[in-house]
Parts: sequence; C-alpha cells; structure tokens
Amino acid sequence: MTENAFADGAAYVKGAFVPIADATIPVTDWGFTRSDAVYDVVHVFHNGFFRLEDHMNRFARSMQARRLRPPEDRAAMETILHRCVALTGLSDSYVAMVALRGRPTVRGSRRPADCQNHFIAYALPWIDVIPLDVQERGAHLWIASVPRVPDASVDPTVKNYQWSDLTTGLFEAHDNGFDTAILCDAEGFVTEGPGFNIFVVKDGTVITPDRGSLHGITRASVLELCAELGIPAMVAPLPRAVLEEECDEVFAATTAGGVMPAARVGRRILGNDRPGPISRKLREEYWKRHEAGWHRTPVRPLA
Repeated sequence: MTENAFADGAAYVKGAFVPIADATIPVTDWGFTRSDAVYDVVHVFHNGFFRLEDHMNRFARSMQARRLRPPEDRAAMETILHRCVALTGLSDSYVAMVALRGRPTVRGSRRPADCQNHFIAYALPWIDVIPLDVQERGAHLWIASVPRVPDASVDPTVKNYQWSDLTTGLFEAHDNGFDTAILCDAEGFVTEGPGFNIFVVKDGTVITPDRGSLHGITRASVLELCAELGIPAMVAPLPRAVLEEECDEVFAATTAGGVMPAARVGRRILGNDRPGPISRKLREEYWKRHEAGWHRTPVRPLA
C-alpha cells in the first residue's frame, strides 16, 4: 500500500498541488515582508465544509478591501479548496485560503499596483485553538496589558496576519500560566483574542463585542443558535469591568475549535471553576448540529 504523500497536509502554490512541507513562497514576497495578505479559514467536519459560502464571501470582501486580485476566480478557488482536502484523505481538517500581494514586477518598485498578486491554499489535520482537554475544564484567559491595534489603523473585519499585539498578549498569558489571552482596546473595551471572538454571559444574556474584532463565522453561528434556542444575545460595547467583575460565564468562538468555554479570567474564578451552563449548552448544540449536517457542503472526491 502506497503512503499518502499529502497525509500531513496538501497545499496549492504557484498553480500546483504539493505536500504541505513543500509549500513555499519567495522571501521577497510582500505577503511575507510586509504582511500584505488577507486570508480566511474554513473547517471540514466529517467530509463536509462548514459554512463554506460564508467564508468565501468574507474572503472576497477582504480581498476587495485590500485591492488584491489573484488570477483565480471564486469558482477556481473553491475547486482548489476541495482538492486540497481530498488529497489529504482527512475527514476533519483545517483549510486556509490566502491572497498575497506578491513581488513587484518592476525592480525596486514601492507601488503595490506593480506587484503580481497570487493565491495559495492548504488543508491540514484538524486544529483546536484551545485544546479539547482545556475546553473540558474551561480555559484560563489572561487579559493582556497591550491594547489591540485601533480599528482605524488595521480593520479587524478584514482577516489579516497583523498579529503583533495578539502575540504579545500570548507572551503575557503564557508567562503567567494562562492558556491564552483577551485584548482590550485603548479605551478599555473588550475586543478579541488570538484567533477567536469572545463572548460573556451576564444575567442570562449572551454578549459579544461590537468593536476591535473579526466578524467571525462561528460568532455568527453562536448568535444564530441563541436566536433559535431562545437565549437573549446581542452585539454591544463590552467594558473590561464586565469580564473582571460582573459576568457569569465567558467563552471563545472560532472556526478552529468551535464554542470553547472558559473557567477563569485573570485571577477571577467563574462559577465553580468549570464551564457555565449556557456555554456548555451552546457548545453541545453547535456540535450536535454539525453531526446533523448544519450548513454543510460535501467535499468533492478526487476525479
């Protein structure tokens, strides 16, 4: 039996499909030297993409916002994503799509318009931003001292690789023995964490920040579930004090992990130091609906 060369991941780079270990870009690509790229991530669960159209729509908006125009059209991109997953043979995977500025076609140019934009994609074995055992006991979240980059400087609704502030928050969290971080803005309002949206539950109402954060697809899924389950929910300003003193539960939400409950925020222990009832209910419902084929697009098999 021949070993699958794509078992650890498959990528599409420079018009070809290669094992993930062979996927490279030039060191002079502005996507690398300037973080001049946009991306999106969709997960595959039991051989089906979850909310693929929503992810493709957001990716298209991000490319438009950053004036990125790779040669592949949307239909070609979708076909590439399907093939990356099919090549791996994985039933559950993490799938990324990236548009990069590329290199100038005019030597020495500093004009973005002179660059040749390009598209890459890859599929990897499933990733959980917060490991499953940590989700079970409830994540320990550190509130970072570094503020989130202002929305006016870097639009958080355009999914990008500007992670300097988020990474600094992770340094702090790990240095203090916490699992991951939450960042607030300079005015003291909660924004998001490294790779996830944040939610609180206060007096039975689910609240997620209205600023400084990506309009996450899982975030939208949580709000959809709340509406269907009769749980009050809103997108609203969320002062830091709500996290530190007032809320009853906290959970994170992301494509790479779904609904992920927390048990501690800073030195504050929530409830009985375990995930709260509404967080648990939303997590269970989220995966229960996945099992039933919620928002599912089957992965196309290899021809």
